Amino acid sequence: MKTITFVLVAGMTFMGCTQSSEKKESQASQELASMIHRFVPVVLEADTSGLSAGDRQVLHILREAARVMDTLYLLQAWNGNLAALNALEGDATPEGRQRLHYFQINMGPWSRLDGGRPFIPGVPPKPAGASFYPEDMTKEEFTSWVQKLPEAAQRNATGFFTVIRRTERGELTAVPYNREYRDLLTRAATLLRSAAEVATQPTLKTFLLTRADAFLSNDYYESDVAWMDLDSPIEPTIGPYEVYLDELFNYKAAFEAFITIRNDEETARLARFSNELQEIERNLPIADRYKNPKLGAMAPIRVVDQVALGGEARAGVQTAAFNLPNDEKVVAEKGSKRVMLRNVQRAKFEKILKPIAGLTIDPRQQPLIAFEPFFTHILAHELMHGLGPHVITVNGRSTTVRKAMKDLGSALEEAKADVAGLFALQYLIDKGVVPRTMEQQMYVTFLASAFRSLRFGIHEAHGRGMALQLNYFLNAKAFLYNEAAGTFSVDVPHARDAARTLTGEIMTIQATGDYEKARAMLNNLATIEPAVQRTLDKLASFPVDIVPVLEATEPH
Repeated sequence: MKTITFVLVAGMTFMGCTQSSEKKESQASQELASMIHRFVPVVLEADTSGLSAGDRQVLHILREAARVMDTLYLLQAWNGNLAALNALEGDATPEGRQRLHYFQINMGPWSRLDGGRPFIPGVPPKPAGASFYPEDMTKEEFTSWVQKLPEAAQRNATGFFTVIRRTERGELTAVPYNREYRDLLTRAATLLRSAAEVATQPTLKTFLLTRADAFLSNDYYESDVAWMDLDSPIEPTIGPYEVYLDELFNYKAAFEAFITIRNDEETARLARFSNELQEIERNLPIADRYKNPKLGAMAPIRVVDQVALGGEARAGVQTAAFNLPNDEKVVAEKGSKRVMLRNVQRAKFEKILKPIAGLTIDPRQQPLIAFEPFFTHILAHELMHGLGPHVITVNGRSTTVRKAMKDLGSALEEAKADVAGLFALQYLIDKGVVPRTMEQQMYVTFLASAFRSLRFGIHEAHGRGMALQLNYFLNAKAFLYNEAAGTFSVDVPHARDAARTLTGEIMTIQATGDYEKARAMLNNLATIEPAVQRTLDKLASFPVDIVPVLEATEPH
């Protein structure tokens, strides 16, 4: 009797454990499905009808090169990424398929919209230094080590294109990318040279060859200059660029690729903005000693449609535009190029921003939401990355804003580019370069887009920078909250003033390299206040961003 009782109890216990385990798996699957559904798939179309057969072959090869950037980025983000990806690809269970899909969206096992929380069992917390630095290295150890190095070695250690490793004796040392990632960069260089052999456009051929050389030499200057000079129907951007992945210092550049086709009509329409940059610089709301008396000679603007992407360009929230290169030497000598991904921006506006505006904006101002001010402000954002302080003097030593601001640099720079973009467009509206009809549209569309950006999370540079701006504008009565209706509206005169004053405050912090003031500003303003949180909660079922479904570009 006791034996029977024992068997029954044991059986009941086992069934309970099984049911509990199945329930947990079901809950995890549902949670993962909800996380995935925040990204809406969108087919991004691009007109390739005007490309020659050779150009189509170039696109095909560049797509392969972009896949190499995928692998490089995964290695940079975490040493365990490739093993985790291989395991997921071998997991045929429904939940395994979900995890693989979400891994591909995030380019790693951490959910970018959830503060970098791991969504795969057994994965450690997201390393702040990615795999750029030893896992056991502290910020203090790195800083102390760098300070003892000769000046040239300091530049190398804090430069874009080195990783930090330990010697056999446990000491820190800088290893160049071309040595750390030799095999993959050799493969990428071979592909770019193959594309150059097919390419007929001279500046495209030059860029591909010089970038192939840079992958192997670790000297990106010549290829950055060639990229600035690029004038081709195919506009590739490929290599190590942004420093968002390095959350310790914002020093190290991650590999990515944007393979695009130029939209000549839209490019010509926006080219006039380049001619206004020096005048905008002269009229920035900062002390004259912080202004650039002569910007880099070139400020080309390219409007393009995206046809392939790789590396960091794939990860999480999709890039709508970018301003490169980031190397301060190239920017000082040549300026920088602004690339507008029009098909990406159109998808974000239609699928994300318009639904958000319908719930968050005062109905009387909803008719002001429009694509052109959304598109034009993104352009202004990218233009303003190139304006204001870059090379600065702190305590008698020449340095850069990037190095002085360290881990705060990306969030503050994104806030600066956003709000200075409003300032610049207002200046051009007042001058008559931009139609006055865009003024109200610009501020209201920006307000709606603020909630779009906040949904990326304030742990992320763009979201954190937007939280700073939104709270500043609310405090200045530029943005108004109607508690009864739960909607927001814009007071345009106050918005003009707030854009000007905040632009001046952020740029002055950057110009003086005042890390403590930057930290205080972000700590005080980069928060989510209750009214904003209630609004974000109402948007919980809305998609946060798009997942590009790119049309194939196979050779013919």
